[in-house]
Amino acid sequence: MIRQAIIPLAGLGTRLLPLTSVFAKELLPMNGKPNIEYILDECINSGIKEIIFIISKKKLMIKKYFYSDSFYKKIIKKKKDLRTINEYKKILKYKKMIKFVYQNKPLGTADAVLKSKKYIKDKYFLMLLPDDLIIKKNCSKAMIKSHKFHKASVMASMKVNKKTVSRWGIYKFGKKLNKNDTIIKDVIEKPSVNSAPSNKAIIGRYILPKKIFKIIPKLKTGAGGEIHITDAIRELIFKNEKFIAHNFAGKYLDCGSMDGYIKSSIEISKL
Repeated sequence: MIRQAIIPLAGLGTRLLPLTSVFAKELLPMNGKPNIEYILDECINSGIKEIIFIISKKKLMIKKYFYSDSFYKKIIKKKKDLRTINEYKKILKYKKMIKFVYQNKPLGTADAVLKSKKYIKDKYFLMLLPDDLIIKKNCSKAMIKSHKFHKASVMASMKVNKKTVSRWGIYKFGKKLNKNDTIIKDVIEKPSVNSAPSNKAIIGRYILPKKIFKIIPKLKTGAGGEIHITDAIRELIFKNEKFIAHNFAGKYLDCGSMDGYIKSSIEISKL
């Protein structure tokens, strides 16, 4: 059973400058709702009970967002505004589920995962990257269903343009298990066009095994001088750990760039 999720939030969001020079990208509004709340709702609707936020000291704004009780109480006492009351109730609901850990140096996704080690209780856990929104269908819920059936780690998968493979973790696929699920034989972080094993990319949803915590400390830095979770996954695949690529049914939105953020906001406003 997948009960816990981790969400790395320590990144500086340079692709969204100048907005992120003063504001956490995960709190930027999309159709009147912060980006991070879409991710939280996906978790809640997937049955997740506890969520671990990995932030940095530069992203304390995110923690403050969920701990502004006195601010809300003063407004509610003065105005008794129904909308404010409902917003505060929603924040309280989220806050009960969230723990915070810190990654003060941007050393990559694998390092972010390692920071959550002491909180992970079960054999498997979910990780979501907030730059990647998947709307219309709950991707995490579908992945958890695949995980239960195959009793294996699962990653969200999408076909990408061959010219853009250097942006992604690209996998080599093996046996097709059903319409949506395929065995992963290998995965490479940000390969060149010529070295990419396919044009199938891993999108920001992962069901990972707890044993990955033993692999991460042994990793060397990879592309961009960071420690990538795909490299840890690759090591586990070579140790015969079963990983499955799940072709999700929802619509993918890239919220990590300015162009993507604007387009995503428009798409969400149509829902």
